[in-house]
Amino acid sequence: MSTAEEPSVPVGREADGSADAGAAAPETPVPTKPGDHGTHGDPGYQGRKSPYLRRLKLIEGQVRGLHRMVEDDTYCIDVLTQISAVTKALESVALGLVDDHIHHCVHDAAASGDSEELDRKMDEIMGAVRRLMK
Repeated sequence: MSTAEEPSVPVGREADGSADAGAAAPETPVPTKPGDHGTHGDPGYQGRKSPYLRRLKLIEGQVRGLHRMVEDDTYCIDVLTQISAVTKALESVALGLVDDHIHHCVHDAAASGDSEELDRKMDEIMGAVRRLMK
């Protein structure tokens, strides 16, 4: 998944890092609702959303194939082999998202100079990695 990317510019910032004159800084945290990023800004994968969606669609097809295999009484080992393939495909997507989060969200927190925000981002990513490794 390594492709040449343009440098990311945080929302509300110009390419040189100065504040965007048209962007007002929120004075209070934005409430988070489902599908709302709240104070997190854009997700780190924003620029690579299409490849993720394409990959997840393929995985969805694999899972439907698993369903058919069980319906058709396919041999256990063959079903388990396909389950392993789906698991590895999901892990690959997860690894890409971890990479994007570190290179976008954690990087932006580090560049901001706000050590508390950086600590929060580091705790977030470590929690996500722990959940993935269980």
